[in-house]
Amino acid sequence: MRVWVIVGVGLAAIVTVLFLPPIPQDPAYHDFADRRRFLGIPNALNVLSNAPFVLVGALGWTFLLRQGRPRADGPLTEPWERSVFLILFAGIGLTGLGSAYYHLAPGNVTLFWDRLPMTIVFMSLMAVIIAERISLTAGRRLLPILLLAGAGSVVYWLVGELSGAGDLRLYGLVQFFPLVTIPLMLLLFPPRYTRGADLVGALACYALAKLFELLDAPIFAVGGVVSGHTLKHLASAVAMYWILRMVQTRQAIRW
Repeated sequence: MRVWVIVGVGLAAIVTVLFLPPIPQDPAYHDFADRRRFLGIPNALNVLSNAPFVLVGALGWTFLLRQGRPRADGPLTEPWERSVFLILFAGIGLTGLGSAYYHLAPGNVTLFWDRLPMTIVFMSLMAVIIAERISLTAGRRLLPILLLAGAGSVVYWLVGELSGAGDLRLYGLVQFFPLVTIPLMLLLFPPRYTRGADLVGALACYALAKLFELLDAPIFAVGGVVSGHTLKHLASAVAMYWILRMVQTRQAIRW
């Protein structure tokens, strides 16, 4: 029954999205509050605030590559887990590079390179939680499907934009569906590792980041020091670091 709850939520989300009208990219999305240049870098703070993503991605890879063989009481108990976390932290690092590239010259084409690695993060994290909470086999088999679905949603959006019929519905599903299903899986299924609450903290930081994104201009209007979008990058990077610390410090639970 618990599995069917997750499946039911997924089917309901897909059906809801399909019945929505197409959602094109709002051109005002690229109109950020803070456009200041620093050291010759346009939109400097929005560009430079992506550095923490690259750092977290590099730290994640360093930790994973230094790990020995998976062991029963360690942070990784299955060889596949190292692979999926390598994909996840690669996605985090590439998100930093892609977002920096986008903010140098905001537009739909550069935004593609911002969003594509983000889908790697969303979908690989979904596969991790499925594997740890529901079924290792299911997580392993769903990983390539989820990654293709995530990448396909961004390709579908950009191809539509270039032909004058952009549609963000599938990308929206890829981005926000994990925010609903991951807490459900944490609530309904027992953990295989300690530090499961860290995922709640990471999701809370990401939700805060989305709030900062919505308040980009109002935050910048308070003193003109930093914009909401810059804070969004920093809060999202904290969420990613929280996941890194979870992987570094957790231990397998023996029931």
